[in-house]
Order: sequence, then C-alpha cells, then structure tokens
Amino acid sequence: MRLSVYLLRRVLLLLPVIIGVVSITFVLVSALPIPTRLTALYGSPNPHDPWIYSPTEPCPAPHSSQQCYNPTYYYFLNRSGLSAPVPVQWATYVGNIFTFHWGYVSNGSTVAFAFPETAGQPVTTVLSWFLPYTIELVALAMGILLVVALPLGRLGAANRNRPVDHAARALSFTGFALPTYLLGSILITVFVLVVGYKSGFFGQSAWCPAGETTWQEVLGSWPSSFCFPDNQYPGWLTMGVISHPTGFPTLDAFLNGAPWLGADTLLRLIFPAVVIAFAHLGLLLRYVRNGTLEVMNLDYVRTARASGFSERVVVNWYTARNSLTLTVTVLAVSFATFFGWLPIAELLFQLNGVGLIVALGAQSGGGGIDYGIITGATLTLTFMVVVANVIADIIVAYLDPRVRLGETLAI
Repeated sequence: MRLSVYLLRRVLLLLPVIIGVVSITFVLVSALPIPTRLTALYGSPNPHDPWIYSPTEPCPAPHSSQQCYNPTYYYFLNRSGLSAPVPVQWATYVGNIFTFHWGYVSNGSTVAFAFPETAGQPVTTVLSWFLPYTIELVALAMGILLVVALPLGRLGAANRNRPVDHAARALSFTGFALPTYLLGSILITVFVLVVGYKSGFFGQSAWCPAGETTWQEVLGSWPSSFCFPDNQYPGWLTMGVISHPTGFPTLDAFLNGAPWLGADTLLRLIFPAVVIAFAHLGLLLRYVRNGTLEVMNLDYVRTARASGFSERVVVNWYTARNSLTLTVTVLAVSFATFFGWLPIAELLFQLNGVGLIVALGAQSGGGGIDYGIITGATLTLTFMVVVANVIADIIVAYLDPRVRLGETLAI
C-alpha cells in the first residue's frame, strides 16, 4: 500500500472518532438542566430580565406574587432545538460543533470574573485568545521531553546495568512517582528562595524599573503592567491577555520589537514545561530504553558491530530508526495526556492558557461554572489529540514500511 493511500485511510478514520467524541459530550451536556444549557448557548440573561430562561416569570401587577407563562423561554427552547426529539437534538448539536457555534461565556462564571474581557464573548473567540499560550507551553514541554528522554534512554540501553542505566531508571521512577503539583510547588519555592535571597524579595529587574517580586517573576504569562511606559500594556497586548498579530505571545513580542519581553515570556514557560515533561519522562524513557535494547539484539546490529563500527555509531545510527517506531506511538499517547496536566500546571503558574480557563470554568466560587467553556475546551483539545495521533501514524508508517503494507509488527 502506498503511503498516500495509507494517509487517506487514516484521515477518513478521523470522522467516526470525532463524531464519537462529540456524541459523548452531547450525552454529558444533555444531563444539564435546560436553563443551564440555554445560558451556555446564548449567554447570561440580561440583569433587567433574569427570568428569560425560566418557563415561568412573575405575573404583571397586581398579581406579581404569582407565576405566569414565559413566552421568551419557549422561544429560545424552540430556537435551540432543545424541545425536539433526542435524535434531532443530536443532529443540531453536531451541526453546531462543526460550524463552531459553541455558545457564549456566561457573564456570571468564574472565567468572566477572572477575565472580564471574556464575558459574553463566543466560546470559540475566547479559546482562540488562550489556545496559543497552551500551544507554546505544550511545544516547549514536548521539546524538553524529547531532548532528555531520547538520548538518556539510548545511553541507558548502551550501558545496560551500569551506573548511567541505574540513574536513568531512577529518574524514570521519580517521574512516575512525583505528583505534578508537588514538583511545580517545589520549583516555585526554590526559585523564590534562591533568587529572592540574592536580589531581595522585592528587588528590581533590568527590564522592570518599578520592580517585581520574585513571585511575579515566575508566575503569570506577562510582567506586571508597571513594567511598561505609563503603567499600561502596549497596544499590541490587549488587556495583558490577547497579543497581536499572531496570538502567540513569545512570537508577537519579538515581532513587535520587544525581544526582552519575548525572552521574559519564554522564561515564564520553562518551569511549567519542565513540570509537564517530567510527568511523562518516566514512561517515554522506559520505552526508548527497552526499544533500543530490543533492536540491539537483532542480526543486522550484530553484523554492524562485527564490521568494526563503534558502539556510538551502532546505537545512534543503526538502531535509532527501528527503535523509534514504538517510541513515536508512546509519544502520541503522552501528547494526549499532556492536556490532562494543563489545568494543574497553568493554574499553579497562573499562565493564560486553555487549561487555566478550564480550571476556572469548573469552579463555582467567585462566579459560577461555565459549561460552554468546559465543553468547548474539551472538543478543542480532542481535535488536537486526534490530529496528533494521525501525524504519529504517518511517522510510524514512514519509519516502518510494514505498517502501511498491513503486516503485523512483533513489538
């Protein structure tokens, strides 16, 4: 089978997977009360008409103590399709998902309380503001994971049962055992104590004349507004959240002639990226090591050794491609679990990302739960995971032609 045909088959398999995920979210959303679903679809009711999503409303005077029929509620009920049979509701829901009509951020939610600029905005618009932050964080975490796990796993395999191998396995076990929130708290505490002890807990930095505490230097996506002229964020950084023109904060800082700000934004991503990468280091490191050990026992590798090639050439050249097949698959699974740690990491480090607004959207304190944000973020991250798995399948098919030929791999 040609690679192009294999690619087409994998892409076509995306559709039932996505429809399945959308159907699961439909079942979960259907369990919510109808007023809550209407709020997620059309936004919070007007304060002057709080009964808009209620089947009844107070009757006109002098019978205001009684409840009367509310025609507005039934108008929205019929407009949203929630009064239709379940199959029709499902079809309407799927249609809204694929046309990106995902509802609005509730004015009374915790998300709107924390970020007032998001109140009443479409969910897709808010996600487009916060998603670039998450993409940068995930990309940096994935880079750290690859830079550490690949060479260390191969090194452990090449020096099996030696001190370097024992150290790699100890690091792997630590990655499994150490909770993400605990590692993040340790990094923040160590940074604050070390930097604060040397420069003063309220010391000034070269790029912030007004001075920032060490907590402010490690938490948040941007420096304080006091670090900018007139104590205001520049015009390309709207309300300290939305950056222009690309939406990616680090890239936009460099494009707008503020390299110091780009470096500052990148440095703020390092600790949370390390936290997320370390949570997946144990799994990937073990698979890289075991995959390399398995390949090193094959005939062609022994032939390479007998031909006089050094162990470094054998490990880094002859075993690398064949040992990567399983590693790429595991990496795709790790990419999916990355998003499970995002709410913890972004909430802990106060980063403006999808994980942060999901964590805020699930909180009832300070505002209310925002089901539109939770559902929209779930769908967005699901689409990204599905695409990542397709890319992983393509890479595996390129590395091992037996995959696209339909042969069974002995892994």
